[in-house]
Amino acid sequence: MADESNKVVAEVRESFGKGAARKIRAAGKIPAVIYGHGTEPVHITVPAHQVGLLLRKANAVLDIEIAGSKNQLTLVKDVQKDPVLQIIEHLDLIIVRSGEKVSVEVPVHVVGETFPGTIAVLDVNTLRLEVEATHIPENIVLDVTDAVEGTQFHAKDFTLPKGAVLAEDEDLLILNVMIPAAARGEEEETAEAAEGAEEAPAEDAE
Repeated sequence: MADESNKVVAEVRESFGKGAARKIRAAGKIPAVIYGHGTEPVHITVPAHQVGLLLRKANAVLDIEIAGSKNQLTLVKDVQKDPVLQIIEHLDLIIVRSGEKVSVEVPVHVVGETFPGTIAVLDVNTLRLEVEATHIPENIVLDVTDAVEGTQFHAKDFTLPKGAVLAEDEDLLILNVMIPAAARGEEEETAEAAEGAEEAPAEDAE
């Protein structure tokens, strides 16, 4: 997203209700509200296509430009979607200041292959951080290359970006390395069969 601008030209929303919201979405826009820092909520509409692309990044920060007003730097706080069509129906945008720290959940991105025969099981998909609003990392990378069965990764094991502070219990379990249940079951069956064969009495010779 380095080549995508986060500047979004918005319009003040003057019509409300479900019918008005449907018309706004039919026109290729999304209803939204800006609030925070003790300001009165401002109801706006934003371009659906552009904002949809920006929202591919978690914790997107939008620089909202409204005619006749100063630009507002905002963090996408909530995205409401149609449960069936997955169309964005409404956005909540909270005002942030440059340099201000915010609490956000950053996705955990797993890379690498664990030791052959094992799998990496992600228990927690995100890590909560306190970080500058204008420097929110897109994800936190966890390298599991050659990790063996029984290896565990906790919140404290991550290398955080400069300026970021962990806002989780440092002992929170994030990922487990284990042998798949199906493979373990096959191993146990094979072991039991071998053990049974050793214990079976020899047939009497005729």
